[in-house]
Amino acid sequence: MQMGQWLARVREERPLVHNITNLVVTNVAANTLLALGASPVMAHAHEEVADMVAIARALALNLGTLDPYVVTSMDLASEAANRRGVPVVLDPVGAGATPYRTRAAMRLLETRNIQVLRGNQGEIGVITGAGGEVAGVDAKAAGTGLADAMMRFARDGGLVVAATGERDLVTDGEVVYELENGHPWEAAITGSGCSLTAVIGAFVAVSDGTKGGLLEATVAAITCFNVAAEMAAEGASGPGSFQVRLLDALHAITPGDVDARARIRKG
Repeated sequence: MQMGQWLARVREERPLVHNITNLVVTNVAANTLLALGASPVMAHAHEEVADMVAIARALALNLGTLDPYVVTSMDLASEAANRRGVPVVLDPVGAGATPYRTRAAMRLLETRNIQVLRGNQGEIGVITGAGGEVAGVDAKAAGTGLADAMMRFARDGGLVVAATGERDLVTDGEVVYELENGHPWEAAITGSGCSLTAVIGAFVAVSDGTKGGLLEATVAAITCFNVAAEMAAEGASGPGSFQVRLLDALHAITPGDVDARARIRKG
C-alpha cells in the first residue's frame, strides 16, 4: 500500500471536515487539520449542523465532553450526513467508562450509517464485544480476541473499525492491518487520539467512498499521523515540546516520508 499518495490528495483537495468534538481539544484538532493541509470547521449548534454538513466532505464525531445537547447535535448532523452521502467518522471516547457514554456510542452505531469507527483498544473492545477496560477516557486493557471481534463487527455493520494503541489495528471485516508506527509521547499529551479522528475525516473525505477506499484511507491517515509523531519526537525533550513539534511535523511531512517510514503488516 502506497500511503503517501493519500497525503498528497488531502493537500491538493483541502477537504472541509465538520467536527463535533470535545471542548478540551477543539483548538488542537482544528490546528492539526490546518497543519496537515485540510480545512476544519467546528460547529455544534442545532440550528446549523445540517447546513454545515451540506458543505463539508466529512463529519467527525467525538464523544469526549458529552452532554444531551451535544448528543442531539451529533444525531442531527449524522442524519444530514447520511442523507447527503457525507462519510461519518465516530470516536466513542470513554465508551465503557460510564453507561451514558456507551449508550450514546451504540445508539449512533445502531441508528446511523457510520463509515469509520476509531477508538482506543479499550473502547473498541467494549463496543465490539471483545471486552475491555477504560479509566476515564483512557484505555486500561483490551479484551482477548480483539482483532476477531473487530472483524465481525466491521463485517456485520459494513464499516471500517480502527483500534489504536501500542500497535494499531484496522479492519473492514475481511482483512486486518497492524500498524507499527507512532511514539509513546502521543499518549502523554491531550488530544492526540481526538486529533487523529479528525485526520481520518480528512483522508476519508478524499476517498471514493467504497469500503476498500475507506479502509485504505483510514490506514493512511493513522500511518501519516504516527510517522509525523516519530519525526516530532526526534527533536523533542518531552511531551510539551513534542506537542508543539507535532504540528510542525504534520506541516512538514511529505508523501515520501510516509512511504519511507510506514510499517504496515497485513494480519
